[in-house]
Amino acid sequence: MPVPTATNTILGEVILIVLIGIVLFVIFKLGKGLLKILFGIIANSVLGLAAIFALNYFLNFQIPIHLYTLIPTALFGLPAVGTIVIMKFFGVFAILI
Repeated sequence: MPVPTATNTILGEVILIVLIGIVLFVIFKLGKGLLKILFGIIANSVLGLAAIFALNYFLNFQIPIHLYTLIPTALFGLPAVGTIVIMKFFGVFAILI
């Protein structure tokens, strides 16, 4: 069994770093549009969850925090919060509580 030398380990690390760089470059070039879409979805979800907490805390709107509200809000963001507010306004949301 050969003993690893300093040259072998440094060469292996350099090859690994170059390969990681190539993979990241390809992912960035191919996934630029996908990354923009993913960032938009994450931002919309965070804004939706913040809107629910703001409605409950500042306006005392009493939207319950459970799976029926968190899953649509995490998936669709602000449009889901708007739908939940409309449902609560018309009394449809009272059925889900």
